[in-house]
Amino acid sequence: MPTAIAVTGADLALPAQDERTLPAAVLADIDRAPLEQALLAVQTLVEQHGHVIVVYSGATPASVERRLLTIRSLLESDRIALFRPDLPPLAVAVLARQLRQLASCDLGPGVLAAAGRLLTHYLHAGALLGTLSRLDRIPVDLKAHARSWVPGSQFAVLAHPEPRVVRLGTPDARLPGPDFGTSLLVAKGQLQSDWVGTTLAPAWQVRGLREAPLPAESADWWGTGKAIEFVAHLPDLSVLYQLVASVRQSACHWCGLDVIGDRCVFCSATPPAYGELQPYGTHAPVG
Repeated sequence: MPTAIAVTGADLALPAQDERTLPAAVLADIDRAPLEQALLAVQTLVEQHGHVIVVYSGATPASVERRLLTIRSLLESDRIALFRPDLPPLAVAVLARQLRQLASCDLGPGVLAAAGRLLTHYLHAGALLGTLSRLDRIPVDLKAHARSWVPGSQFAVLAHPEPRVVRLGTPDARLPGPDFGTSLLVAKGQLQSDWVGTTLAPAWQVRGLREAPLPAESADWWGTGKAIEFVAHLPDLSVLYQLVASVRQSACHWCGLDVIGDRCVFCSATPPAYGELQPYGTHAPVG
């Protein structure tokens, strides 16, 4: 069975992008369920799929993360990877769907888990906001905060890859976009505006625009429900696979999984420095 991609809420399980996109395992209310029930749910996923990658956002309640850590500890399993990218919730949902697409390919669990870190570099995520008064995840100067109290003000905010805040209606009201072909996913909250579709999408030269419900965690992440969240992303499985497959793979020196990058997401091991002790069963060359 392919590696399971799990999310912590149903609104992070976006509809399939293509016929090969695997369904997400939804661990909803895992912090509220009895521990035995939550433990059994994750244990069943591990037994059915071999490995599980749980993707969640920085706005996910701390109680959810504590429960996930507790379950992984109780199961004493290095087959459960917890991945919390530094992205807004809608972008986290997009990234989880990209991993669901890649899970149908011939990628090992270690490579698939590390692919999440790689693919964050190809996401452009932001939001149109009606206020900046409670935005604390993006650097905002005091003047912009003061202007946000003016009735009717709207601000375009880029959270990733490079934080940027601009006020609509000013000459510099532009956000730097991707220099490669993307699709745009938009989630509308309690804000009325067509700026994303009529201005941002053409400026970023997106190849298509789709809408999705605004994740429940978005209001906390952006500091307001008066938001329209957006993510430019690579939608095609062939492109995603080529990006991941082109990176050199190596075996994790601790758990043995094939990985890409400098850290195994499952056991958190990094490559040892030269001369460090190796795990039992490995030997340095003699000579």
